[in-house]
Amino acid sequence: MATVWIPSILQELTQGQTTVDVPGSNVRQVIQNLEAAYPGLKDGLMEDGSLRPDIAVAVDGELTRLGLLETVKEDSEVQFMPAIAGG
Repeated sequence: MATVWIPSILQELTQGQTTVDVPGSNVRQVIQNLEAAYPGLKDGLMEDGSLRPDIAVAVDGELTRLGLLETVKEDSEVQFMPAIAGG
């Protein structure tokens, strides 16, 4: 199962856990499995079927441009973090 790092603002939904292990072969499946285990988490990560614009995702230490379609391996680390924007 992939290890998922939970953003601090959403850790109340995981009873304070900073990481959780969930299955999934891509980011979308990981989020679906997070939601099944921790109801409400999906709303903090997604909106209108896509990642929230203020959320970035990294798989195995690299920010992904594929978003929900990014492949997740059995031993991957998935990190959701605030997206940095500005000019």
